[in-house]
Amino acid sequence: MHIRIINGPNLDLVGTREPAIYGTRTFPDYLRQLQQECAGHVIDLFQSNHEGELIEALRAAEAQCGGVVLNAGGYSHTSVALRDALAGLKVPVVEVHISNIHAREDFRQRSLTAVHCAGVVTGFGLEGYRLAVDHLLRRG
Repeated sequence: MHIRIINGPNLDLVGTREPAIYGTRTFPDYLRQLQQECAGHVIDLFQSNHEGELIEALRAAEAQCGGVVLNAGGYSHTSVALRDALAGLKVPVVEVHISNIHAREDFRQRSLTAVHCAGVVTGFGLEGYRLAVDHLLRRG
């Protein structure tokens, strides 16, 4: 199966940005490990700080992939456009948040995008991506 991880704004800074919240491991380092553990499957990454590029990546993934893992970052809480893009997808999407959004600021506790996802993983650090990938692989 081909799974695309789509990461939104500031997630290129994981490992250096707010390590008390997001940890010290970089995402490229984690991705290499995840790819090794999922040998036989294609796990790739798209990251952008721009909302429109994330929407285009979701649309492209629908034609290219069997599933998507989405961490839209702050856009999860604010983007009606991303929510609308997800509503029209025919490929399963699992939303991931590295931190526990329910234990953070009030504005982070609500996800506009989650309603159009197969599930949400929040608060397990980078391990949340593996949980999301495992779900998509089992779902087939």
